[in-house]
Amino acid sequence: MSSLGIIFQPSSPPERLRAAAVAAEEAGLDELWVWEDCFKESGIASLVAALAATERLRVGVGILPMPLRNVALLAMELATIDRLFPGRGRFGVGHGVQSWMGQTGTRVASPLTLLREYVPALRRLLAGDEVTASGRYVSLDRVRLDWPPAAPTRILAAAEGPKTTALVGEVADGIVLTGGWSAGMVRDSVARATRARADAGADGAFEVAVFLLADFGDGAHERMEAEFDRWRFTGERRYAAVGSVDDVAATVRDVFAAGATSVLLQSRMGDDDVEGFARNAGRVREVLGVSASSRP
Repeated sequence: MSSLGIIFQPSSPPERLRAAAVAAEEAGLDELWVWEDCFKESGIASLVAALAATERLRVGVGILPMPLRNVALLAMELATIDRLFPGRGRFGVGHGVQSWMGQTGTRVASPLTLLREYVPALRRLLAGDEVTASGRYVSLDRVRLDWPPAAPTRILAAAEGPKTTALVGEVADGIVLTGGWSAGMVRDSVARATRARADAGADGAFEVAVFLLADFGDGAHERMEAEFDRWRFTGERRYAAVGSVDDVAATVRDVFAAGATSVLLQSRMGDDDVEGFARNAGRVREVLGVSASSRP
């Protein structure tokens, strides 16, 4: 499965989200993803608003910071969303930005331990199991959802470093790679996660969602250089899809070839023409001919 979408960044005001979601659907895109950055917009509220504003668009959230969210509460939220909008929600969790977690008093000493405890517990709750756990961070006593999803719900997790990437391969249904990952870096991460998954004996398809910086038209290269500086990206991380629709499509094709199953185009921060960006992304999709149903 391969699909193409865009990202609605929380640097845009929340009242722009519904129009962005409708524009993404009208452009023929497969997905729209939202973020939960502190202290901007709720990932869950944004996800539900975008789903309610559209009919077929899949909407993802990447990422929901695990330290901020009790695993039982998140399971309740995701199960409710999945029953209201079957198969259209896409859910990603992660460590969260450590400085933000510190500001909220939720920073943990071992993010890897939290990931190892949290994701399996969340997946089991969403599967309808009764879960008892007594870990360093996840503590549950015979918790079972009354209304679990009617079909399996896939949980993706974000990763950057090699240890987290390998652990995500072991415990999650897929990985989220945020902006600034070249096709080569994507390929390396996929290989590391896949090896760890095989070593752990995990089965089932493994998804790879990649956030790819993009800009269209004249001056795109110069504008993107400034965007790289804004994100403090250096070296191989100064990677983006820029230029004409065909140019952007060529870079997206490289990222798919590196192992991505979903590519989410990310506009420059502060680019207010969200609808125009969605239309251009739709033209990229037409060039590539990718969709959730047309590719293996």
